[in-house]
This record gives sequence, structure tokens and C-alpha cells, in this order.
Amino acid sequence: MNQSKHIFHRVLSILMALCFPVLSAFSMMGEHPVLIISSYNPDARQTSGNISDFIEEFQRLGGKNGVVLENMNCKSFSESTLWKRRMTELLSKYKGNKEPVLIVLIGQEAWAAYLSVEESVRGNIPVLTSLTSRNIIKLPEQGVDLKTWMPESLDFFEDFQGLPIKAGFMYDYDVKANVRMIKKMYPATRNIAFISDNSYGGVTLQAHVIEEMKNFPDLNLILLDGRVNTIYTISDKLHALPANTALLLGTWRVDMNDGYFMRNATYAMMEAAPGLPVFSITSIGIGYWAVGGIVPIYRALGKGMARQAIQLLSNPHDENNLIEVIPNEALVDGKLIKERKLDISFLSVPVKIVNVAPSFYEQYKFQIWGVFSILVILLAGLFVSLYFYYHTKKLKDELQVSEGALREAKDKAEESSRLKSAFLANMSHEIRTPLNAIVGFSDVLSAGDTSLEEQRGYFDIIKTNSDLLLRLINDILDVSRLEAGRVNFSMEKCDVVQVCRQALASVVQARRSSNHLIFESDLEILEMRTDIQRLQQVVINLLSNADKFTEKGIITLNLKLDKGCGMAVFSVSDTGCGIPLEKQKQVFERFEKLNEYAQGTGLGLSICRLTVQKWGGKIWIDSAYTKGARFIFTHPLDL
Repeated sequence: MNQSKHIFHRVLSILMALCFPVLSAFSMMGEHPVLIISSYNPDARQTSGNISDFIEEFQRLGGKNGVVLENMNCKSFSESTLWKRRMTELLSKYKGNKEPVLIVLIGQEAWAAYLSVEESVRGNIPVLTSLTSRNIIKLPEQGVDLKTWMPESLDFFEDFQGLPIKAGFMYDYDVKANVRMIKKMYPATRNIAFISDNSYGGVTLQAHVIEEMKNFPDLNLILLDGRVNTIYTISDKLHALPANTALLLGTWRVDMNDGYFMRNATYAMMEAAPGLPVFSITSIGIGYWAVGGIVPIYRALGKGMARQAIQLLSNPHDENNLIEVIPNEALVDGKLIKERKLDISFLSVPVKIVNVAPSFYEQYKFQIWGVFSILVILLAGLFVSLYFYYHTKKLKDELQVSEGALREAKDKAEESSRLKSAFLANMSHEIRTPLNAIVGFSDVLSAGDTSLEEQRGYFDIIKTNSDLLLRLINDILDVSRLEAGRVNFSMEKCDVVQVCRQALASVVQARRSSNHLIFESDLEILEMRTDIQRLQQVVINLLSNADKFTEKGIITLNLKLDKGCGMAVFSVSDTGCGIPLEKQKQVFERFEKLNEYAQGTGLGLSICRLTVQKWGGKIWIDSAYTKGARFIFTHPLDL
């Protein structure tokens, strides 16, 4: 208890310390403050961190003026016509003895709004800017169609001279360097597809790319504009890109419907176009999808802004320009560079490599801690699954009030005991082998008398068995949640044909067999509401099972429409060993396995059955099919 109180007071003191600079800035603003105008958007962690650093460093360096913060609450480009008015209202608010000695603009939206207002509104108050780009666009006027408007890209240093912008930090997105990098690594490139979102930064980057691509008349520019696309339409267009196309990523935070996506969006794009050469101008996608890119060297700027502010205020008549253009670097994925045998020796800027193989010491340390972490997760998962399982049983037992219900409760208690024994027996069997492998090879590694190559092999074995344990826990949790009715489906409209293709592609990519997997359907498109993740889980489970029990055969995923029943009918057929008739009714039960010696939890088909039943469908085995096994399940068309 004392320890808990100590931790609570410690956390409270930290929060008060963090909040105090901001609170004091507001409470002691005084006359002629430093005015911070922040764009503020849902990706505001970087912004808030820089503001806190600025206030703390400004006070530490002896800044005497109060600091006041105003948020413009900018969200997407769809409301960009309002930002000029907001900036005018904010600047007009601080007049007379409230007129600031310095204006600090944070974020591209605030920066663009300031440059777009009339000179009479701006005045001659010195300005410090940060988290902005030297390439900008002026804000559109009222009545402009924001989805089709193609603004002119402007250079701050060339097109905005004579303004009281005295200091700050600017990013310089080098389009030409990125295109030259693409052409050097992929000489056959004939098309550049550029992805940008429905934000001011996305539209600005697109305008900059359009302007810079005029220097490459041999390349065709394809715009994937977030102002007129969602993540789903972008994915469809990625499928339809012509040959010899390279993808250049800009920003993707908000789509045409003002829906916010961050890293999830790029993962969805990656699934739609896994084979494209992908580069990034903003570092998005590097480390898990993109080969690399020439990007700014991003860093925290709050303390640097404070030092510039102190310098401006101490010598307000200094005509020197304190604006710093953040340098660029080449950020590349070492793993992809090695796999695709790409040459990066031509790069003239500093090179930073991600996904580099760790040193022997780091690799060894990770193995040991990884084993302990997996064991902790395993135990926690077992306790959680047992809790949900037996808690559900207990609630059901308490509802029984009649004699017949009591007998039923007794039967269920006996069944629970049997399932418990079966559960423990199965778990001990399933856990023993991978756990023995993990512990055994960890002991071998700890001994330290093996070669580096042998150690790497042992690590692969440990990782494989760790993945098996985690998969077992995930299956147990899925069964528990589905049986307890604690799973809420996220229904959304999608093209089920495309979902099937993506699921098939995932299995093809992950499989280790030589089977031939195909997709058959007379439907070019089938739109309906479903939980995409759960539908893919069912299809992938059935395809993976078919692949496991088929040796050098054909596995077919089929989709057809049953209009009479209002159902979409899915089937997975294989040419494997088949399922005996006496076991066809049992395979959907928990821990039922055709081959007791085959790797697996025996929970996959049980999860499929519970999931299909949850959305109102049915799943069964086609007993008339004799070439192997055929699983069929249905999904209502109207949910």
C-alpha cells in the first residue's frame, strides 16, 4: 500500500512539473507577451512536445515576457478556407498593451494562414516559425472546389521577401533527389505514382511534386490524391498501376471523408501493392515497406526555437536571418537493399540505414529476454483464458433454478471437469514440445561454446516455437471471447471479391508447401457489409488447413451468390487426404485434430464456426466431395 501511494505521488509531481510552465505562462502573461499560434491537429504529440520544450527553455534562458498559446484547431484541408479568418481573428485579438513582442508559428496550417492574410493584419511584429516547409501554397478563397483545385507551389525564400519572418526552422522536401534515387535504383521506371492525403501538408507536397516533375519529361506522373480518395479506393488504384511504376509516398493522415488514419493506412497500401518499388519523401513507410528516401533529419525543435527567440528579443534590430533549413539525409531499409541487391553507393547525402542486423551481443541478449517475456505472456494468457472460460460457466450455472436445470447444471459441471482435463491434457501436450525447444536451446546458447552460425540457427528455432506458443494463446483467447459473446464485429461495406484475393495472397506468401492456390468466382465485384478482419480470419484459417493437409495438390477458394437465400457462399476445396466421415462432425469441436502428431492447436475450425455463427451464417463439410476435403460457409448479404 505504501509503495502504491509513493508511486501515485511521484506521478502526480511529474505531471505538475510538466504542466507548470504552461499554466504559469497563461496566469502571468502580462503586457507584450510571446504569442504562440499552433495549427493543432490530431497528430499533435510532436507539436505539444515542442511547445513544452520551448516554454521550459525560454524561461531557463532568462526570458522575461509571458507566453500565451492559441490553437487554431486545424483538422483537414476540407476546412482550409476558414483558416485565414481564424488567423485574422487571433492577430486582431492582441492589440495595444497585449500586442506581442514575438509571434511563434507552429505547424504548416498556421504558417500558410499567416502568409495568406493582408499586410495590414500581419503588421511588423517579428515572427519565428517551426514545423513548416519552405515550399508552400496560399490558402484557397471561398467558393473554390477543394477537391479539384490545383494550387501553385511557392518558395518562401523567393516569393515572400520583405516579411517580418526573422527566425525558425523549415523542412526542404527534395523531390528531384528522390526521383533521381528512384531512377538510379530502378532504371526501367517510366511512371511515378505519388500518394498524398487530404491535409494542407499533403496538398502542398502534391503541388511541389507537380512543379518539380517538370524537370523529368521522360517520366509520367500519376497522382493518388487523398482529397478524392479513401484508403480503399487508393488500394484499388494501386492494383491497377501500369508496369514500370514506382511509388513515392508523401503523407497520409486524413482522407476525402476527413477520416483519420496513420500507420494502419500504409500497411493497407502495402498489402495492396507488395511488389511495387516504394520510396518515401517524408519517411512514412520506411522500415516496413519503402526501400528508402531522401528525407529531412527530423528532430525536436522546441529548445532551438527558444534560443532563437531569446536572440531576437535581446537584439531586435539585428537584420541577420536566423531561419535554419533542416538538412536532408538518405534513409534506407538495409534488409530490402540487401534482398533486392540495390546499390546505394551513388548517394551524396548522409545515409542512415534501418533494419540492420544486430550485433552478436544484442542478438544474444534479446533471445534471453525474449524467452522470459514469452513465458510471462504465456502464463498471463492462460490465466485470462481460464478466467473467462470458467466465469462464463459459473454465470450459466447460477441461472438454473428448476430441478431439470439443476440436473443440467450438474451435467455441465461434469462436462466442465471433462473439458478442463482435456484442456490441461491438450495444453500440456501442445506446450511441452515448443517449451522444451525454447528452454533447451536457450541453455545451449547460455553455455556460449557454439559458433555464430549455430547460434543463429538456434535463435530461429526459439523464434519458431515462440510464435507457436503465442498463436496457441491467441486461439484460446479468441475461443473464450467468442463463446462469452464479448466480441463486437466492426461492420463496414467492402468488396468481398477483393477481400478473398487479399486473403489468398496472404496464405500464398506465408506458406511453405508447393501447393497451387487459386481463386474462382464468376463475380467481378460483390459489395456487402461485414467485419473484414474476421472474414479474412475464417478464409485464411480454412486455406491454411487445406495447405497443411495437401501435398503437391490444388487448393481452390470459390465465391458465389445464392440470391434465393440472400447469402454469399464461400468454399475451400483441396486435393489432400480428406476427412473420414466419422470425424466430419467432430472437427469443429475444440482441440479436435485429424492428426494428433501434426503441429497446431486444434482450435482453428472451432474459431471459424463461432465466427460464422456470430454473423448469422453456417459452416459445414461437403460430404459428397471425394477428391479431398471441401469446407463451405455462408454470409448474409444484408447485415
